[in-house]
Amino acid sequence: MKLSDNSIAQLVRVLQLAIITGTDVTDNIRMMQFVEEDGYLILDENYLETFEANLQKLQDEVPETAQTSSPFTVSDAN
Repeated sequence: MKLSDNSIAQLVRVLQLAIITGTDVTDNIRMMQFVEEDGYLILDENYLETFEANLQKLQDEVPETAQTSSPFTVSDAN
């Protein structure tokens, strides 16, 4: 069995989320749920819906100023 492209992309998202939130990536990966389809492991729909809902809640909790400002913007230092 192989991971589907969407499953691999979700692993990347989970890793990025763990880095941003400072949570343990291992715990986030353990929560992932897959189903087998034609020799591939694809994401379970219930897991994906829950993940997206939790991600939306997290975004809703971030203050608006933090969402619009980025520490990665380049300032004009000329």
